[in-house]
Amino acid sequence: MNFDVAIIGGGPAGSAAAITLAKSGQSVAIFDKSEFPRDKCCGDGLTTLALRLSEHLGLSPLAINQWKNINKATLHWEGSRSATCSLPDGTGLYAAVVPRVDYDQSLIDLAQSNGASIFQGHGLKSINVQSKRPQIEIDGLGLVEAKSVIAADGMWSPTRRLLGLSVNNYRGEWHAFRQYFKNVGSEAETLHVWFEPDLLPGYVWSFPLDEGRANVGFGVLRDGQIPISETGKIWKELLQRPKIREVLGSNFEPDGRYTAWPIPARITSMPLSHGPVLFVGDAAAAADTLTGEGIGQALLTGILAGEAIVKEESVEKIARKYESSVASELNADHRMSLILQKILSHKRTARYALNIATSTEWTRRNFVRWMFEDYPRALLFTPKRWKKGIFKRQGTYFDGLNSKYP
Repeated sequence: MNFDVAIIGGGPAGSAAAITLAKSGQSVAIFDKSEFPRDKCCGDGLTTLALRLSEHLGLSPLAINQWKNINKATLHWEGSRSATCSLPDGTGLYAAVVPRVDYDQSLIDLAQSNGASIFQGHGLKSINVQSKRPQIEIDGLGLVEAKSVIAADGMWSPTRRLLGLSVNNYRGEWHAFRQYFKNVGSEAETLHVWFEPDLLPGYVWSFPLDEGRANVGFGVLRDGQIPISETGKIWKELLQRPKIREVLGSNFEPDGRYTAWPIPARITSMPLSHGPVLFVGDAAAAADTLTGEGIGQALLTGILAGEAIVKEESVEKIARKYESSVASELNADHRMSLILQKILSHKRTARYALNIATSTEWTRRNFVRWMFEDYPRALLFTPKRWKKGIFKRQGTYFDGLNSKYP
């Protein structure tokens, strides 16, 4: 088989790249070792960044059964302190919660409807980039040739490993737990985030889903206060904390087992290309190092990789275009996130920051928009991004779809 572009992995990054390429007339194929629909351990939250890019790609909420709009978030810190931060009303959608099993299926379906070829249940066996056109061997399909290869194959990227580019003993910057619960209380119909002192700069979340369900979990830095070996024990203890149980209610119960996963967040130091191969999403360690959020970054890197291939001809120019685009979009925010991460690692400075961020209606509204990535992390320090009306920017899907999903 021959294609202009072969994509390894059909998650958000791979599907975003495929949609971008297929819309531009490129012949593109996605190869994924899994069969869709498949679950992906995740908080299921879609930030404004992820929503803007989903809308740009053409994804409609109408295509997804379990889509929950978010219009406010309640933050908890320092024992009994809490504040509810409302997102702008009547100007579009700024946040949503969508199970990854549904979101990823809808994206890969969209890639196929735009002309991408989809091969499920077929993983990468080998890759050769020494020939004029890269050759990849796909389990059960044989050799595939392509002009370019996009590796969207996750944290443990087989592509990176087969090319000898894996980082020894790398386990990501964050470690997270997630479990679904059913029969949650009415308080859990709102999105909640707890900044627990013993987890900082990590946090606990409860993200609402339909039919009395919630996605509940927590994330901690791998080199933070909590040894990773202790996270399983901490997870059980967290669910017994009164302020968390108060939100989840008295009748909540597990809806499936808990899962854990590492989150890679070192976009500025991970190689993004190797000859004709571009790395995107978790394979590029693109997650936000402040929150561990990665869907928006996966979509963005997938789109940028596709655009680089469309706009440039030579292998060198494609790689250079992609790397410069990623640097322009993400590097300053990554560095700012590292600074903020250190600030939020300490109880006192975290308390001061949250007190200030929730002190007025204006700060609450804009803090939660910043938290949901409507504003770049390093906005104040990157003047080229300053635009008139940036604090009044309209949300996403402002065509009536958001009223369809209250």
